[in-house]
Amino acid sequence: MMKEKLIVIVGPTAVGKTALSIELAKRYAGEIISGDSMQVYKGMDIGTAKVTEAEQQGITHHLIDIKDPTEAFSVAEFQELVLPLITKLNEEGKVPILVGGTGLYVNAITKQYQLEALPTDETYRSELEQLVETKGKIEVHNQLKLVDPESADKIHPNNIRRVIRALEVTRATGIAFSKQPKQEETQSPYDLAFVGLTMSREQLYERINLRVDLMVKQGLLDEVRALYEREVRDCQSVQAIGYKELYGYFDGSVSLEEAIDSLKQNSRRYAKRQLTWFRNKTDAAWFDTSKGLDSHLFTEICSFIEGEITSIAN
Repeated sequence: MMKEKLIVIVGPTAVGKTALSIELAKRYAGEIISGDSMQVYKGMDIGTAKVTEAEQQGITHHLIDIKDPTEAFSVAEFQELVLPLITKLNEEGKVPILVGGTGLYVNAITKQYQLEALPTDETYRSELEQLVETKGKIEVHNQLKLVDPESADKIHPNNIRRVIRALEVTRATGIAFSKQPKQEETQSPYDLAFVGLTMSREQLYERINLRVDLMVKQGLLDEVRALYEREVRDCQSVQAIGYKELYGYFDGSVSLEEAIDSLKQNSRRYAKRQLTWFRNKTDAAWFDTSKGLDSHLFTEICSFIEGEITSIAN
C-alpha cells in the first residue's frame, strides 16, 4: 500500500523555516501545517512570529488562529486535527508540509504516538502548583519519587510541568506514569522527507536578538497588553516566550529593558533546547542556512526531498 507523502521542516526559532516552507510549497503544490504549539492562538501574532498574509504568498496555511488564548491545546488534539488533514491533502494531490518548532507535536505526527486519552485532574494539578510556590520544585519531585521512582529518575526537577503531569496521571489512573503504554512506533507511517535547518550559534543568537527588537517595533507590547488587560492569566498561551516576560513588566515587577533582555535570553535558550531535541529525537537531515536560502541550498534540499519521496519530483 502506497504511503502518504509528507515533508517536515524543523529547526530552532529564527533559522528560516518559514521562508523554506513557502518555496517548497510553491515547488511541490503543497500546503503548510503549522507545528507550533503557540501559533494556534488568535491575537498572538507578533510574539509567536506567525507568518503574515503577505509572507504566505497565497499558500494555504493550517493550524493557525484556531484557538482563543484562554483555551488549552494539547498534543493529542493536535494529532487529531493533523492526521486526517494529511490524508485529505494527499487525496487532493497536494503535498502537506509540516513546519515545526514544537518537537513533541512534530513527532506525534511523524512517529504517530499512540496517545491514550490520559485523564486530567485540574484540582490536584492546582494543589501541586501551589506546593511548588510554597515549598519548591524539589518537594514536588520528591512526591514523584515516592509513587514512581522510575519517572523521577528520568524527569529533572526543573521540568516541573512534566513532574506534575506524571503525578497527575499516576493518581488519576492508579498506574505509574512510567508504566503507561508505550507511545510511539519506530518507523514513520509516511513517505517522509525530514529536513532540519541549523546555523552557527553566534549567528542564530544574533538573529534572535534582532528579531526581538523588530517584534517590539512591530507592536509586541500592544499585543501582550491586550491579553493582559483581558486578564488572560494562568493559561497555556501566556506561558509562551514573549508573553510571560512582558507580563512581568505590566505587573511592575521588572523594567521594560529587563523584560526585553529576559525575552532575548529565554529565546536563545529555547533555540538551544530545540536544536538539542531535534538532533536527539528525530531523523532529520540537517542543512546549514548561515548563508541564507540561496539557490544552491534550495536545490540541495529539493534533491534530498526527491530522493526520499521519489513520487514527488516534477
